Amino acid sequence: MKTRTFRSPVRIAILATAATAMMLTAGCGGGSRVNKGTSYVARDVETLYAAAKDRLDRGQARQAAALFDEVERQHPYSPWARRAQMMSAFSYYVAKNYNQSIQSAQRFLSIHPGNKDADYAYYLIALCYYEQISDVQRDQKITDQALTALTDVVRRYPNTKYANDATLKIDLVHDHLAGKEMEIGRFYEKSGQMIAARIRFQTVVDKYQTTSHTPEALYRLTETSLSLGIPEEAKKYAAVLGTNYPGSEWYDRAYKLMNKYAPGAEAS
Repeated sequence: MKTRTFRSPVRIAILATAATAMMLTAGCGGGSRVNKGTSYVARDVETLYAAAKDRLDRGQARQAAALFDEVERQHPYSPWARRAQMMSAFSYYVAKNYNQSIQSAQRFLSIHPGNKDADYAYYLIALCYYEQISDVQRDQKITDQALTALTDVVRRYPNTKYANDATLKIDLVHDHLAGKEMEIGRFYEKSGQMIAARIRFQTVVDKYQTTSHTPEALYRLTETSLSLGIPEEAKKYAAVLGTNYPGSEWYDRAYKLMNKYAPGAEAS
């Protein structure tokens, strides 16, 4: 199965909007530029924040994150510190330092749970897990974490642009998890472990029925039912396949399979 690239078409627009909203242009747009070597000498808060923003604007996300962290360290009680916490999380995300981004966003939420940017913090956490989803040959712990975090965004902030994008990503995550179940099921089937295979294929039909893997799962259930000597079960799955995916390759294969091995119980 091909590795799926998990990129939403609205991701760039959403992140750009969020980043712009949080730059807080007052006093930040044309601030002094940070020196080439990032030396954390004591600086006034506006100069330090402007230096961090400048690094981010120039694509130096790691240095920007460190400077935003420095804003909080040097000026912990300033209103700028709260802004810097969220911008630090965003900068770590841009730098693909996902673990640090998650930690920064979670820390922001623990200190400012009711802040107006809390919705974006939850969304950023979800993105960090989502963009670490690996191919189906690997452990799916991160995929489960992504699904939990995306669902949390939809549950907490259902009427936001973040929820809309999270919903799209949830569909892709379900498809990915279904692909993992299919891979394991096919392995069991090739190994002759038909009952174990059926459990995996049935999971796809029951839990991920709206994904692209459902037609094959129904075919595999037809196939394994015949292998186990239960043609009536095979007929049931083939009939569901014919009803829901009548023109699919998988129904054609199921129909031929039923005609060959259970001619008295063909799928209608």
